[in-house]
Amino acid sequence: MKFYHKQPIEAEQFDGSQTSLFGYEVIPESLLDALTGEPAYYSILIDDVESEPDDFPDDNEVSFEIGDWIVNEADEIKVMADEEFKQQYAELPVIPGNVAYIIKQAKKGDYKLGWVFNATYLGIWRVSVGNWIRTHADTFARAWLDGYVVEEEHD
Repeated sequence: MKFYHKQPIEAEQFDGSQTSLFGYEVIPESLLDALTGEPAYYSILIDDVESEPDDFPDDNEVSFEIGDWIVNEADEIKVMADEEFKQQYAELPVIPGNVAYIIKQAKKGDYKLGWVFNATYLGIWRVSVGNWIRTHADTFARAWLDGYVVEEEHD
């Protein structure tokens, strides 16, 4: 599972090979692409516990095409085009554990991002941490502001 900025969500980009998404079966639509002969649109049927009286009968179907993102957010499944998804959600940056420790300790001490950058350039951190922060300044700032995922250690 990948984690995205904004709020925790599950998302998967549909590439045409998936037979299920979030436990729902992917159903090819009958409309065929004129050039390839492959289905151009797909759908999944969402089972609602109770239908509202004013719902349309097809409210339980989610249609999408190859390249779209299927997002499971707060018990709602929706479809987003690739560009729209990238604008709304950015994958959280992956940072080394020793850099994550600096963020955690600095925030615990109520230090500000500017102070951490200044301390980096003054050489307060271990050389490896300072070098990482300097060479990945944008990623570090995003991690500080948006959250992060700690890089898995390799054996």
